[in-house]
Amino acid sequence: MATDQKIALITGASRGLGRNTAVHLARKGVGVVITYLSKKDEADAAVREIEAEGSKGVAFQLDTSRTDTFEEFKQRFSKALQTIWGRENFDYLVNNAGFGMAKSIMETTEEEFDKLVNTQYRGLFFITQKLIPLLRDGGSIVNISSGLARFAIPNNSAYAMTKGGVEVFTRYLAKELGHRQITANSVAVGATETDFGGGLVRDNPAYHKMISSVVALGRPGKPDDIGRMISALLNGDNHWINAQRIEVSGGQLI
Repeated sequence: MATDQKIALITGASRGLGRNTAVHLARKGVGVVITYLSKKDEADAAVREIEAEGSKGVAFQLDTSRTDTFEEFKQRFSKALQTIWGRENFDYLVNNAGFGMAKSIMETTEEEFDKLVNTQYRGLFFITQKLIPLLRDGGSIVNISSGLARFAIPNNSAYAMTKGGVEVFTRYLAKELGHRQITANSVAVGATETDFGGGLVRDNPAYHKMISSVVALGRPGKPDDIGRMISALLNGDNHWINAQRIEVSGGQLI
């Protein structure tokens, strides 16, 4: 039997910001499908956390750098929509999968550059393209960007370039999908205490202190600062917000 429960797909959500977003959406009654790259145990734990909130959760493996696997992933996702929710479509797409890399321009290799581009730029474009037919009219897309696309901190050029491209792509999504009443926004995340980038912000006291000194609110972000905001953007009265870059950084480097 079909359900009217909202359904979200969040890539790269076995931990960190993606997982936090999934839990916040689950608390609002949204069913959540998450993807993970390699750590199935973390993904299973995330699903249990989603289900502990009284919602339904599913985890699928997905490497967003492997565009050749996207059709098979779409079929698995579509089958889950039908068998678990009795739905042919879903409501929210959050493109979160990615990784950090701190390398100077002179030290960055072509292999490292290509890995970044393939994972969180090229891959994001084509997984979105693949899933748009399953996204319901009136749905929403959120692409995760970075404050580094606005301000410049040395050793982040390649990573920041991919996020700048994601922000441009987001505006074009809003333009081309507007006739279906689908919104698209990018959420640019500031320095946040997660294991991203090897846990630099969270675990390095000197770096933590430096970041705190350049944030208006006096501290780096926490996963809950980000997940709560994305959940509110998607599942609140915010559908008129469209084609925007929304920075969630506590006022970093203003």
